[in-house]
This record gives sequence, structure tokens and C-alpha cells, in this order.
Amino acid sequence: MAKTTSLRCRVLEGKDLPAKDVSGSSDPYCVVKVDNEVVARTATVWKSLNPFWGEEYTLLLPRGFHSLAVYVLDEDTIGQDDVIGKVSLSHQQISAEPRGTDGWLSLAPVNPDQEVQGEIHLELRVPERGHPRVLRCHLIQARDLAPRDPSGTSDPFARVSCCGHTLETAVIKKTRFPHWDEVLELELPEQELGEAVLSVEVWDWDIVGKNDFLGRVEFPLDTLCPGPTRGWFQLLPFPSTTKDHGGQLGALRLAVRLVEDTVLPRHHYQPLVQLLTEPILCPGQGTALAVLEEVTSGESRQDVATKLVKIFLGQGLAVPLLDYLTTHELARTTDPNTLFRSNSLASKSMEQFMKVVGLPYLHEVLKPVVNRIFEEKKYVELDPGKMELSRGRRISFKGSLSEAQVRDSSLELLKGYLGDIVDAIVGSVDKCPLPMRVAFKQLRRRVEERFPLVQHEEVRYFSISGFLFLRFFAPAVLIPKLFRLREQHAEPRVGRTLLLLAKALQSIGNLGLQLGQGKEPWMAPLNAILLPSVTRVQAFLDALVTVESPEVGEVPMPQGHCQPPATIKEGPLHTCPERGVALLPRFAFKKRHFRLSTQALACARAPQGQVLSSIPVEQIRAVEQVDEGTFQHPHVLQVVAQGDTGQLHTTYLQCKSAPELWQWLWALRQATSANRDTLPTCHPGTFRAGRWTCCLQRTCAAPGCSRTHGTVLLAEWSDLGDPAVAAQSLYGHLR
Repeated sequence: MAKTTSLRCRVLEGKDLPAKDVSGSSDPYCVVKVDNEVVARTATVWKSLNPFWGEEYTLLLPRGFHSLAVYVLDEDTIGQDDVIGKVSLSHQQISAEPRGTDGWLSLAPVNPDQEVQGEIHLELRVPERGHPRVLRCHLIQARDLAPRDPSGTSDPFARVSCCGHTLETAVIKKTRFPHWDEVLELELPEQELGEAVLSVEVWDWDIVGKNDFLGRVEFPLDTLCPGPTRGWFQLLPFPSTTKDHGGQLGALRLAVRLVEDTVLPRHHYQPLVQLLTEPILCPGQGTALAVLEEVTSGESRQDVATKLVKIFLGQGLAVPLLDYLTTHELARTTDPNTLFRSNSLASKSMEQFMKVVGLPYLHEVLKPVVNRIFEEKKYVELDPGKMELSRGRRISFKGSLSEAQVRDSSLELLKGYLGDIVDAIVGSVDKCPLPMRVAFKQLRRRVEERFPLVQHEEVRYFSISGFLFLRFFAPAVLIPKLFRLREQHAEPRVGRTLLLLAKALQSIGNLGLQLGQGKEPWMAPLNAILLPSVTRVQAFLDALVTVESPEVGEVPMPQGHCQPPATIKEGPLHTCPERGVALLPRFAFKKRHFRLSTQALACARAPQGQVLSSIPVEQIRAVEQVDEGTFQHPHVLQVVAQGDTGQLHTTYLQCKSAPELWQWLWALRQATSANRDTLPTCHPGTFRAGRWTCCLQRTCAAPGCSRTHGTVLLAEWSDLGDPAVAAQSLYGHLR
């Protein structure tokens, strides 16, 4: 039996953000922190004061948590990024809403005195009697302090105050991990101490200007036991005096849900799994699925669908589950034009199934065209009210283009992009995973049984295209980042092209529903391009469902769809082995191609080249970010592995950007989440010139000065997770 705490945080969008750039706009992104530990970073949305991110993070928190904070920043190419504001939610605020919160929250200003982090190691002794009574405060060390200096470090010292007396430690220069090992003694008054408090504050010493606050901890003397009190204590800010700025900094829309549960060993859930699968294995018997479908509310339907698909994929019964749910929805549908239009349990389950099983297929079909659109950055616009004719100078040296010329140029570009997308889709029959094809075949058969009349002939196509185009291909083209087709959100110009292409794909999915009706008459010229594609798509759908249907439970589920893909992440990085840190920075790092699989982190000179070195995943003991100033290179992480001899070896990897750094951190931590014997601490610096750059210790074998991070980011689509956790969640919904 284990207690689990998971936090689902959806960073949706921002509005009315202040302009931080000279252009009158901003380039906002968000950083998510749990208890001052950075756990996620969104992509940057370029040139927008009303950005949409739509990114979701599911965090498994082994130790629980106290607070969640989301910071909004403006990315700058030169200099430090500008902080716009933040939203903070305590554990109590989040847990007070069992079904979660979803709404707009005003951004609050970021006060440096409130932005503290780290811990301090103390030993306190308060004598019961004696004359004089002397309080002994042993300040041993601190770790993970906030960097207050441009170098990415601080110059920390500690200040101890009690009963009107104040003493200070020495200043330790250029470190976030000071070792003081000083004992400060304060004489206490002879009378009763009453409500006397011992205050320990940590400050960053500055030669010019006032010192910067790094955090504090307080101890009421009457709570300290007669013996020594020793341990690590979290540094806290001064009491908040932040005023409500009335939305002057804009607002952030968040959806946050906390799930705290007790999960039993897997075998305890077998009776529940048998109840849920009974209607599939023994048609006509069992009602658990029907009850679950009936009691599921709109706000929890996505979560129920996700958990159902996970459990039934593990049982090899995902396709029969979809057949059961869609059959029941068909029985309730009288108008075929409304079929699967709502976010029912059947629709959500099919959508989730396609994401889990079909994501590699989606990448193979769409990624080449999407990458080309991002690289070319062509100006495309059909709406006369949004055309910027001055942009014609970037297209032609003959001066500004007319409205008709911009429209014709845009139509030609859209025709080329859309043609390539349709060609890729209709030519992908053999690439589509067999479970998806079988699910679509069964869906068509059920639709034909429910609506057999000739006038409903198009329904057999629309029932499939509604899922495949409207809920799979079109959303992926609209926001490639959410489907992992791209690491960054599109710039405004590229985003506009993707929006027009997504509208076109939706029209194709609606079997040629005419564009240009209603509020967007300027979309009408696309109809001449779309209508010829409908016939090809119908032939594609006919071929897609031309496949033999195995018996229930016999649909083969490739291992890549039941488990995370063999390749978790790959790409070019600059690497520096542990022995190379003594070299000059430009000689220390070499460009290599890295591939992380479920078995190993492999390094080669080129994507298809011979493997030069490899670190088995099971040998990785820590994956941590390296302090900014360590290599005079930003965005460096370290992989600490333990070889067969027990010796620890560190490999440093430099990424090209902060988002890429976090993507590799997430991927490596996810791959190693089941490893045992992980390190509780490590050094966020290197051992160079006879000392550690982070804590200044002069022994190479000195224990790590920074706590390693145990927050695990769960990838909902490709990671099926623990079936017991999914079963416990469904039990909670039923209960």
C-alpha cells in the first residue's frame, strides 16, 4: 500500500500582459515551481500579450508539497529575461476544490524578499538553567540558496537574533552552498523567556548598495527541547505585504487538480478490472461500464477516458472497449448529423486511444510538412481585414503588393502545403497502426447497422473522418507543440498559416462542408482546392477499414504502444566528459548526436553513425541542472552514472536553449524513475583547480552539496503508468 500525490496543472493562456519589449509586445513563457523547485517550463509564445500555451503537466510528488507557483516571464535574446508576474496557490487552496479549479487568476508582482529558496543546517542548544544562560547556535551550512549576483551565485552570511542580541557569521564569497561551521553564542535574560523567538536570517552581502535577503527561519524558544535540536530547515520569506494590483500585470488561466490517494497492491484491483471487462468478454453481462459512463460528469470525462484506455490497453481489450462505448452512443443517437459531436465518454476514449496508439503514425505523416512550414515562415493571409500589404516588400522588390496579389500568393502557398498534407494522409494506409484500423472498421460496421438508409451513406465516412481529421490531424496541425511535432509554439506568422490549414482539414473531415459561409466569406476560394480532396479521402477511408478483424482480445498491440517508445528522445547536444572540465570551454565540449532509449543513453558523431559511448539507463544515479556560471555556457545538465566497479562518473550535456534543457531533463528523469540507489545529493558544479565550483570544498570525494530532485513528470499519452493507480482513480469515480 502506498500513498500517492499527483498534481495536474494545465497552463492554458494569458491575457492583457504588459509589454516588455521596445516593439510594444512581449515573448512570454511560464515556469512552474513546486515548493520553489522548478518542475516545468512552457514553450515561448512570440510577440503576444494574450498568449495561448495549452500545456498540461501531471506531476507525481513523492513527498507531497506545500505550494504551487507559476511565473510568467518575457524571453530576451540579450540579457536576463524579464519577470512579468506570478500566481501562487497553497496546498490548502488546491485541496479545498476536490474537482479542481479552472479560471483566470490575476498576476501578482514578484518581490525579491518573497522569492527565497534553499535550506539551512543548524544545531541549537538552549540550557534549562545556568548563570548566565547561553543559547548556542551552530550554523553548519546552507544549500540551494537563490542566486542574487550576476555571476549566478551569492555572497551569503547568516545573522542570528534573540532577545535584543544579534551576531553574524563570516561572508562566504561566490557560492550558493556556504559552509560556515561557526558557533554563535547569545546570552539569554534571567527572567522567563515568555514569547522570545530565535531568528536565523541568511543574506547576500553586497559591496555596493544594501544586502539582499535570502531567507529566514524562526524558533520560539519555548518549543525547543532541552537537548540539541539539529537538522535541515527550509528557508522562508518575510511575511507577505503584496497588495492586489487589480490585474495591472494581466491574468493567467490555470486548471489545477490535486489527487491524493492510497493505492493498494495491484492484485487488489483485479475484481474491479474483471467487473469493467465483463461486458466486453461476456456480452450482455455486467453493468460496471454502463454505470461508469452514466455517472461520469463532463469535467471528469477526460480523466475517466484516459484511465479506461490505459487499463484496457494493458488487458489487450482497448478496441473492444471502444466498440462497446460507441455502440451505446449510437443507440442513443437519433440524428446522424450529431453523431460523436459531443465530448462523450466514447468520443474522449477514442481520442485518447488515437493519441496513445497513433502518435508515431501522426509524426510520420505530418512532421515533414509541419517542419517545412516552420522553416519557410511564409506570409499567408486571406482575410482582407488582417492583410498587411507592406509585408509585400519582403515578398517582392517591386513595392507593396495589392490585396489580390497577397490573396493569390497565399492561395498558392496553401494549395501546396495542403496538397502535401493530403498526399501524406491518403498514402499512409499501410502506416496506420492495425489497432486503429480495426477500431475504425468496427465503428463503420456499427454505424451502418444503426443508419442503413441510402440517404445516410455519408455517415459511414463521417463517423471515421470526424475522429481522424477533426480530433487528430487538424488539432495537430493547429498546435504542433501539443502533439510533440515541434518543441516550440509557432510564431504569429506561422501560426496563422497553421490555423488556415487546420480549418481546411476540418472541412475535408466534414466531407467538403463549404468554407466561406457565415462570418468568414474570405475562406471561400479554398473550396476549389478542398472539394477534389474529399473523393480521395473517402477512398483512403475505404482502404483504411479493409482489414481482417481478429476476435476479441486478439488485436495485436505492438510493444511500442503499450510501453513508452524504444526511442524516448534524440537530438544533437554538446558534451563534455568529467575529465574534460579542466580544458578551456571552447575545447571541452564536442557536438554529438544523443539517443535516449528505455535501455541506454547513446552517443554518436551523427544520427546514423556508430555509437561512440553508451550509459545504461539502470546505472544512472542522478540527472540535474548545472549552475549557470560553471562552464561559461548556459543550459548545461549532468548525468551521474555508477559503473560496475561502483565508481561514479559524470557526463555534462549542453543544450541550445532552456526549453530543450527541460525536455532532456524530463526525458532522462522519466526513463530513470524506477531506478534504485539514486543519489540523495550531488554537486551542481565541477571539481576544477582543486575545489568544487559550487560549494568550494577542496575534496573531490566531498558529499554532494545540493539535494537531488525527485519530482517525476508523467507523459500522459505514451506512458501507461501503473495500472493500480488508474484502477484506484476509476474506483474513486464510481464511489
